[in-house]
Amino acid sequence: MDSKLIEAPNYSPHTFLDFPLMQDLENFEADIAILGIPFGMPYDASSMANDQSRAPDALRQFSNKADIYYSRNHYDWDLRGPLLAGRNIKVVDCGNVTADAADHGQHYLRAEQAARKIFSQNTTLITLGGDHGVPIPVMRALQIFERKVTLVHIDAHLDWRHEINGETEGYSSPIRRASELPWIGDIIQIGMRGIGSATTQEVEDAIAYGATIIDAYEMHDAGIDAVIDQIPDGGPYYLTIDADGLDPAIMPAVMAQTPGGLSWIQIRKLVHGLIKKGRVLGMDLVEIAPSHDLGQITMIHAERLLCNFIGACVRAGYYD
Repeated sequence: MDSKLIEAPNYSPHTFLDFPLMQDLENFEADIAILGIPFGMPYDASSMANDQSRAPDALRQFSNKADIYYSRNHYDWDLRGPLLAGRNIKVVDCGNVTADAADHGQHYLRAEQAARKIFSQNTTLITLGGDHGVPIPVMRALQIFERKVTLVHIDAHLDWRHEINGETEGYSSPIRRASELPWIGDIIQIGMRGIGSATTQEVEDAIAYGATIIDAYEMHDAGIDAVIDQIPDGGPYYLTIDADGLDPAIMPAVMAQTPGGLSWIQIRKLVHGLIKKGRVLGMDLVEIAPSHDLGQITMIHAERLLCNFIGACVRAGYYD
Protein backbone atom coordinates (compact mmCIF):
# COMPACT_ATOMS: atom_id res chain seq x y z
CA MET A 1 0.00 0.00 0.00
CA ASP A 2 1.08 3.59 -0.65
CA SER A 3 3.00 4.71 2.43
CA LYS A 4 1.49 8.17 1.97
CA LEU A 5 -2.10 6.92 2.25
CA ILE A 6 -2.53 8.35 5.74
CA GLU A 7 -0.52 10.64 7.97
CA ALA A 8 -0.46 11.64 11.62
CA PRO A 9 -2.66 14.56 12.73
CA ASN A 10 -1.25 17.81 11.38
CA TYR A 11 -1.21 20.74 13.75
CA SER A 12 -2.40 18.82 16.79
CA PRO A 13 0.06 16.41 18.43
CA HIS A 14 -2.85 14.41 19.79
CA THR A 15 -5.07 11.57 18.69
CA PHE A 16 -8.75 11.52 19.64
CA LEU A 17 -8.94 10.95 23.42
CA ASP A 18 -5.29 9.91 23.22
CA PHE A 19 -6.18 6.53 21.71
CA PRO A 20 -3.19 4.83 20.02
CA LEU A 21 -2.11 6.05 16.60
CA MET A 22 -2.41 3.24 14.03
CA GLN A 23 -1.12 4.00 10.54
CA ASP A 24 -0.12 0.51 9.41
CA LEU A 25 -3.23 -0.51 7.52
CA GLU A 26 -1.52 -3.61 6.11
CA ASN A 27 -1.39 -5.10 9.60
CA PHE A 28 -4.47 -3.39 10.94
CA GLU A 29 -6.54 -4.73 13.81
CA ALA A 30 -9.03 -2.78 15.94
CA ASP A 31 -12.64 -2.76 17.06
CA ILE A 32 -13.19 0.93 16.38
CA ALA A 33 -11.09 3.22 14.18
CA ILE A 34 -11.12 6.99 13.79
CA LEU A 35 -10.05 8.41 10.43
CA GLY A 36 -9.74 12.04 9.40
CA ILE A 37 -10.63 13.00 5.84
CA PRO A 38 -9.96 16.73 5.87
CA PHE A 39 -10.61 17.69 2.25
CA GLY A 40 -13.62 17.36 0.01
CA MET A 41 -13.70 18.01 -3.74
CA PRO A 42 -13.65 21.80 -4.20
CA TYR A 43 -16.16 23.71 -6.30
CA ASP A 44 -13.69 26.54 -6.90
CA ALA A 45 -10.11 27.54 -6.10
CA SER A 46 -11.08 29.37 -2.91
CA SER A 47 -12.48 26.19 -1.35
CA MET A 48 -9.51 23.90 -1.98
CA ALA A 49 -8.67 24.23 1.71
CA ASN A 50 -11.54 25.54 3.82
CA ASP A 51 -12.21 25.94 7.52
CA GLN A 52 -13.83 22.50 7.69
CA SER A 53 -10.52 20.91 6.69
CA ARG A 54 -9.20 21.89 10.14
CA ALA A 55 -12.00 20.06 11.97
CA PRO A 56 -10.49 16.55 12.36
CA ASP A 57 -7.43 17.86 14.20
CA ALA A 58 -9.44 20.49 16.09
CA LEU A 59 -11.68 17.72 17.46
CA ARG A 60 -8.64 15.71 18.48
CA GLN A 61 -7.06 18.69 20.16
CA PHE A 62 -10.25 19.54 22.06
CA SER A 63 -10.71 15.95 23.24
CA ASN A 64 -7.32 16.13 24.93
CA LYS A 65 -7.91 19.37 26.82
CA ALA A 66 -9.81 17.62 29.60
CA ASP A 67 -8.34 14.90 31.79
CA ILE A 68 -8.10 11.88 29.49
CA TYR A 69 -8.31 9.50 32.42
CA TYR A 70 -11.68 11.02 33.38
CA SER A 71 -13.02 10.85 29.84
CA ARG A 72 -12.07 7.23 29.34
CA ASN A 73 -12.46 5.77 32.82
CA HIS A 74 -14.91 7.76 34.96
CA TYR A 75 -18.62 7.01 35.10
CA ASP A 76 -20.31 8.54 32.06
CA TRP A 77 -23.96 9.35 32.71
CA ASP A 78 -24.67 9.42 28.97
CA LEU A 79 -23.63 5.75 28.84
CA ARG A 80 -24.41 4.67 32.39
CA GLY A 81 -20.86 3.56 32.94
CA PRO A 82 -17.31 4.17 31.70
CA LEU A 83 -16.78 4.77 27.98
CA LEU A 84 -15.62 1.24 27.13
CA ALA A 85 -17.57 -0.40 29.97
CA GLY A 86 -14.39 -1.82 31.49
CA ARG A 87 -13.95 -4.14 28.51
CA ASN A 88 -10.91 -4.86 26.38
CA ILE A 89 -12.08 -2.83 23.38
CA LYS A 90 -9.39 -1.64 20.99
CA VAL A 91 -9.96 1.89 19.71
CA VAL A 92 -7.36 3.46 17.43
CA ASP A 93 -6.87 6.73 15.58
CA CYS A 94 -5.55 6.29 12.05
CA GLY A 95 -4.67 9.95 11.48
CA ASN A 96 -5.66 11.79 8.32
CA VAL A 97 -5.91 10.76 4.68
CA THR A 98 -3.23 12.61 2.73
CA ALA A 99 -4.08 15.03 -0.05
CA ASP A 100 -2.32 15.87 -3.30
CA ALA A 101 -2.39 19.54 -4.29
CA ALA A 102 -1.82 18.57 -7.91
CA ASP A 103 -4.57 15.94 -8.05
CA HIS A 104 -7.57 16.42 -5.78
CA GLY A 105 -9.11 13.14 -6.86
CA GLN A 106 -6.24 11.19 -5.28
CA HIS A 107 -7.56 12.21 -1.87
CA TYR A 108 -10.82 10.34 -2.43
CA LEU A 109 -9.03 7.29 -3.86
CA ARG A 110 -6.80 7.13 -0.78
CA ALA A 111 -9.80 7.62 1.50
CA GLU A 112 -11.64 4.75 -0.17
CA GLN A 113 -8.56 2.50 0.09
CA ALA A 114 -8.15 3.30 3.77
CA ALA A 115 -11.86 2.75 4.49
CA ARG A 116 -11.84 -0.59 2.67
CA LYS A 117 -8.84 -1.75 4.70
CA ILE A 118 -10.57 -0.76 7.93
CA PHE A 119 -13.96 -2.24 7.02
CA SER A 120 -12.28 -5.48 5.89
CA GLN A 121 -11.35 -6.16 9.52
CA ASN A 122 -14.99 -5.74 10.60
CA THR A 123 -13.92 -2.55 12.35
CA THR A 124 -16.42 0.21 13.07
CA LEU A 125 -15.22 3.34 11.26
CA ILE A 126 -15.70 6.87 12.60
CA THR A 127 -14.81 9.44 9.94
CA LEU A 128 -14.06 13.04 10.83
CA GLY A 129 -14.49 15.60 8.04
CA GLY A 130 -13.98 17.87 6.24
CA ASP A 131 -17.04 18.93 4.26
CA HIS A 132 -19.91 16.66 3.31
CA GLY A 133 -18.18 15.41 0.20
CA VAL A 134 -15.86 13.21 2.25
CA PRO A 135 -18.38 10.40 2.97
CA ILE A 136 -18.55 9.64 -0.77
CA PRO A 137 -15.39 7.45 -0.84
CA VAL A 138 -16.33 5.89 2.51
CA MET A 139 -19.74 4.86 1.20
CA ARG A 140 -18.06 3.37 -1.87
CA ALA A 141 -15.93 1.26 0.47
CA LEU A 142 -19.11 -0.23 2.01
CA GLN A 143 -19.22 -2.47 -1.07
CA ILE A 144 -17.03 -5.01 0.72
CA PHE A 145 -19.86 -6.06 3.03
CA GLU A 146 -21.85 -7.44 0.07
CA ARG A 147 -25.11 -6.46 1.76
CA LYS A 148 -27.63 -3.71 1.23
CA VAL A 149 -26.81 -0.88 3.61
CA THR A 150 -29.43 1.51 4.95
CA LEU A 151 -28.16 5.09 4.86
CA VAL A 152 -29.28 7.42 7.66
CA HIS A 153 -28.58 11.06 6.90
CA ILE A 154 -28.82 13.98 9.38
CA ASP A 155 -28.67 17.39 7.71
CA ALA A 156 -30.39 20.71 7.14
CA HIS A 157 -29.91 20.09 3.40
CA LEU A 158 -30.99 17.33 1.04
CA ASP A 159 -27.60 16.91 -0.74
CA TRP A 160 -29.02 15.53 -4.01
CA ARG A 161 -27.26 17.97 -6.37
CA HIS A 162 -25.74 16.27 -9.41
CA GLU A 163 -22.99 18.82 -9.95
CA ILE A 164 -21.79 22.34 -9.19
CA ASN A 165 -19.29 23.96 -11.56
CA GLY A 166 -18.87 20.54 -13.17
CA GLU A 167 -17.84 18.86 -9.92
CA THR A 168 -20.07 15.88 -9.08
CA GLU A 169 -18.46 14.78 -5.80
CA GLY A 170 -18.64 17.91 -3.67
CA TYR A 171 -20.51 18.62 -0.45
CA SER A 172 -23.92 19.10 -2.11
CA SER A 173 -23.92 15.67 -3.79
CA PRO A 174 -23.17 12.84 -1.30
CA ILE A 175 -26.70 11.45 -1.08
CA ARG A 176 -27.22 11.46 -4.85
CA ARG A 177 -23.89 9.66 -5.25
CA ALA A 178 -24.95 7.19 -2.54
CA SER A 179 -28.24 6.54 -4.37
CA GLU A 180 -26.20 5.37 -7.39
CA LEU A 181 -24.37 2.68 -5.41
CA PRO A 182 -25.98 -0.77 -5.76
CA TRP A 183 -25.14 -1.65 -2.15
CA ILE A 184 -27.04 1.33 -0.74
CA GLY A 185 -30.68 0.46 -0.12
CA ASP A 186 -33.08 2.54 1.96
CA ILE A 187 -32.16 6.18 2.49
CA ILE A 188 -33.58 7.98 5.52
CA GLN A 189 -33.03 11.76 5.59
CA ILE A 190 -33.75 13.66 8.80
CA GLY A 191 -33.71 17.33 9.73
CA MET A 192 -34.18 19.18 6.42
CA ARG A 193 -35.32 22.77 6.92
CA GLY A 194 -34.95 26.34 5.74
CA ILE A 195 -33.74 27.24 2.25
CA GLY A 196 -31.22 24.60 1.28
CA SER A 197 -29.21 23.74 -1.78
CA ALA A 198 -31.91 21.58 -3.39
CA THR A 199 -34.05 22.59 -6.32
CA THR A 200 -37.58 21.26 -6.67
CA GLN A 201 -36.29 18.74 -9.23
CA GLU A 202 -33.78 17.33 -6.74
CA VAL A 203 -36.49 16.90 -4.12
CA GLU A 204 -38.55 15.06 -6.72
CA ASP A 205 -35.52 12.90 -7.60
CA ALA A 206 -35.06 11.92 -3.95
CA ILE A 207 -38.74 11.04 -3.63
CA ALA A 208 -38.62 9.06 -6.90
CA TYR A 209 -35.69 7.06 -5.51
CA GLY A 210 -37.80 6.20 -2.49
CA ALA A 211 -35.91 8.22 0.11
CA THR A 212 -37.77 8.75 3.36
CA ILE A 213 -37.51 12.49 4.01
CA ILE A 214 -38.40 13.58 7.53
CA ASP A 215 -38.05 17.33 7.73
CA ALA A 216 -37.22 19.05 11.00
CA TYR A 217 -40.78 20.13 11.67
CA GLU A 218 -42.23 16.66 11.17
CA MET A 219 -39.44 15.35 13.42
CA HIS A 220 -40.24 17.81 16.20
CA ASP A 221 -44.00 17.22 15.92
CA ALA A 222 -43.78 13.41 15.82
CA GLY A 223 -40.92 13.03 18.29
CA ILE A 224 -37.57 11.34 17.77
CA ASP A 225 -38.90 7.93 18.86
CA ALA A 226 -41.37 7.99 15.97
CA VAL A 227 -38.54 8.97 13.63
CA ILE A 228 -36.43 6.02 14.80
CA ASP A 229 -39.43 3.75 14.19
CA GLN A 230 -39.42 4.80 10.52
CA ILE A 231 -35.90 3.44 10.04
CA PRO A 232 -36.08 -0.18 8.83
CA ASP A 233 -35.06 -2.75 11.45
CA GLY A 234 -32.07 -5.02 11.29
CA GLY A 235 -29.44 -2.97 9.52
CA PRO A 236 -26.71 -2.80 8.54
CA TYR A 237 -26.59 0.99 8.66
CA TYR A 238 -24.27 3.82 7.78
CA LEU A 239 -24.83 7.13 9.59
CA THR A 240 -23.75 10.44 8.07
CA ILE A 241 -24.13 13.57 10.20
CA ASP A 242 -23.73 17.08 8.84
CA ALA A 243 -23.18 19.37 11.83
CA ASP A 244 -25.73 21.83 10.45
CA GLY A 245 -28.38 19.14 10.86
CA LEU A 246 -28.13 19.86 14.57
CA ASP A 247 -29.55 23.06 15.95
CA PRO A 248 -27.06 25.97 15.93
CA ALA A 249 -27.76 26.37 19.65
CA ILE A 250 -25.58 23.28 20.16
CA MET A 251 -23.46 23.35 16.98
CA PRO A 252 -22.94 26.96 15.93
CA ALA A 253 -19.63 26.26 14.13
CA VAL A 254 -21.12 25.65 10.69
CA MET A 255 -21.26 27.68 7.52
CA ALA A 256 -25.06 27.46 7.13
CA GLN A 257 -26.69 28.10 10.50
CA THR A 258 -30.40 27.31 10.29
CA PRO A 259 -32.77 27.31 13.28
CA GLY A 260 -34.84 24.29 14.14
CA GLY A 261 -32.32 21.44 13.98
CA LEU A 262 -31.94 18.39 16.19
CA SER A 263 -31.38 19.05 19.87
CA TRP A 264 -28.78 17.23 21.94
CA ILE A 265 -31.44 14.99 23.48
CA GLN A 266 -32.74 14.07 20.02
CA ILE A 267 -29.38 13.28 18.40
CA ARG A 268 -28.25 11.27 21.42
CA LYS A 269 -31.47 9.23 21.40
CA LEU A 270 -31.22 8.70 17.64
CA VAL A 271 -27.62 7.44 17.87
CA HIS A 272 -28.42 5.02 20.69
CA GLY A 273 -31.68 3.93 19.07
CA LEU A 274 -30.09 3.24 15.69
CA ILE A 275 -27.27 1.21 17.22
CA LYS A 276 -29.83 -0.89 19.11
CA LYS A 277 -31.79 -1.60 15.90
CA GLY A 278 -28.87 -3.28 14.12
CA ARG A 279 -25.20 -3.06 13.24
CA VAL A 280 -24.00 0.43 12.37
CA LEU A 281 -20.97 -0.13 10.15
CA GLY A 282 -19.69 3.40 10.53
CA MET A 283 -20.53 7.05 10.92
CA ASP A 284 -19.13 10.39 9.90
CA LEU A 285 -19.33 13.86 11.40
CA VAL A 286 -18.69 16.60 8.86
CA GLU A 287 -19.04 20.32 8.11
CA ILE A 288 -17.70 21.69 11.41
CA ALA A 289 -15.94 25.02 10.85
CA PRO A 290 -13.77 25.45 13.98
CA SER A 291 -13.14 29.18 13.63
CA HIS A 292 -16.89 29.80 13.80
CA ASP A 293 -17.33 28.12 17.18
CA LEU A 294 -18.66 30.01 20.19
CA GLY A 295 -17.27 29.12 23.60
CA GLN A 296 -16.35 25.67 22.23
CA ILE A 297 -20.05 24.74 22.26
CA THR A 298 -19.70 22.79 19.00
CA MET A 299 -16.62 20.92 20.17
CA ILE A 300 -18.28 19.99 23.46
CA HIS A 301 -21.25 18.45 21.67
CA ALA A 302 -19.12 16.83 18.96
CA GLU A 303 -16.92 15.11 21.54
CA ARG A 304 -20.01 13.94 23.44
CA LEU A 305 -21.60 12.69 20.21
CA LEU A 306 -18.54 10.62 19.30
CA CYS A 307 -18.27 9.22 22.83
CA ASN A 308 -21.95 8.27 22.81
CA PHE A 309 -21.49 6.49 19.48
CA ILE A 310 -18.46 4.56 20.74
CA GLY A 311 -20.06 3.69 24.07
CA ALA A 312 -23.35 2.62 22.48
CA CYS A 313 -21.54 0.32 20.01
CA VAL A 314 -19.71 -1.33 22.90
CA ARG A 315 -22.93 -1.83 24.85
CA ALA A 316 -24.75 -3.24 21.81
CA GLY A 317 -22.37 -6.21 21.87
CA TYR A 318 -20.72 -5.44 18.53
CA TYR A 319 -17.36 -6.73 19.73
CA ASP A 320 -18.40 -9.83 21.71
